[in-house]
Amino acid sequence: MFENLNEKLERSFQLLKGQGRITEINIAETLKEVRRALLDADVNFKIAKSFTEKVKEKALGQDVLSAVKPGEMMVKIVHDELAELMGGQSVDINLSGNPTVILIAGLQGSGKTTFSGKLSNLIKNKRGKHPLLVAGDVYRPAAIDQLKVLGEQINVPVYTEEGNKEPVKIAQAAIKQAKANGNDVVIIDTAGRLAVDEEMMKEISAVKKAVSPHEILFVVDSMTGQDAVNTAKEFNDRLDFDGVVLTKLDGDTRGGAALSIRSVVNKPIKYVGTGEKMEALDVFHPSRMADRILGMGDIVSLVEKAQEQFDAEEARKLQKKLVKNQFNFNDFLKQIQQIKKMGNIKDLAAMIPGMGKALKNVDIEDDAFKHIEAIIHSMTPDERNDPSLLNGSRRKRIANGSGTDIQEVNRLIKQFAETRKMMKMVSQGKNMGRMMGNLRAR
Repeated sequence: MFENLNEKLERSFQLLKGQGRITEINIAETLKEVRRALLDADVNFKIAKSFTEKVKEKALGQDVLSAVKPGEMMVKIVHDELAELMGGQSVDINLSGNPTVILIAGLQGSGKTTFSGKLSNLIKNKRGKHPLLVAGDVYRPAAIDQLKVLGEQINVPVYTEEGNKEPVKIAQAAIKQAKANGNDVVIIDTAGRLAVDEEMMKEISAVKKAVSPHEILFVVDSMTGQDAVNTAKEFNDRLDFDGVVLTKLDGDTRGGAALSIRSVVNKPIKYVGTGEKMEALDVFHPSRMADRILGMGDIVSLVEKAQEQFDAEEARKLQKKLVKNQFNFNDFLKQIQQIKKMGNIKDLAAMIPGMGKALKNVDIEDDAFKHIEAIIHSMTPDERNDPSLLNGSRRKRIANGSGTDIQEVNRLIKQFAETRKMMKMVSQGKNMGRMMGNLRAR
């Protein structure tokens, strides 16, 4: 995410290295590189120009403390301006209605249907709501089936009317059913087109007029860059939507849409999609996104993701097992599954400050744990509960059953034993320095 932009901005800050203070002369080349980096990221020219002018104004007005280097001061100013450019503060979704009606709009292929499922999953699990998904895309053949599959996956009901080609009537009937069945949020997935056209605009405007949604969200594919911003403007002129959703932010995105869209439509980015899984939807925080763009990581979001998967009762049980040295492969498998629910492994690691650059050329697959899981699943219940049973013949059988080799099985068992030992020491409050010394000595 934003790797190219991060690299180019970092190079621009290097130009101030060795400078005693920020002056109009030494800042000129830096800002020229910053502007070039933004343009390469597909940020609108006027926005890039305005951005660098604001940075210059703030930088020249700063009295740089002796303890702060000019390059560091410039990073701070650029960070704050990036956050401001993207909206400054996060903006929550409006869930005040009963039922709350949310209308989803956007072009075909932007990820509307997947986002509708993700949003239902989020407000159900994190906000305690009972959503109803509505299949309002009556043109794309697979749209209704896709929404049904997503609804089944996250255990959310889906309202459909097979054969009905009138989105307005479908939406009205869905709201009526939601009231009858106690669904307090109605999420209407609407049709998209390959390009903005009058027929499409009239149809979605008619749906808006008929159901008076509490929230209209415009879904945009962040990989389309400046085109996404232009499309957002056209939709906003007709719909006056309440917020933007950026999808596919985990892809090869240059960042132009994320950085430009707020300035062009003056509407907040509310959510970002960061993967295919139903959990891969994040509330948009401008300051945290600025952290990521500048390679500072995003430890707050990482902690929040971990807390979402945290179960206090399970943690207490695990603590007791660790103290008694009873941590087994079943527990190990549970920990892996919790990590996987948090999202893409490489993206998670990049949230740790400094790790993004270190992992730049490292290929970490989404299914990085598949061999470990295969090995554990090839063990018998007794072997998972009691790793001491794993003798040579059992290990050979496990290797054959998991499609791995004996070396991989031995490696996992050795790593598991070391992990269990360290976790026991931590749980018993043993001296961390001594523990690290033991590790270095191996």
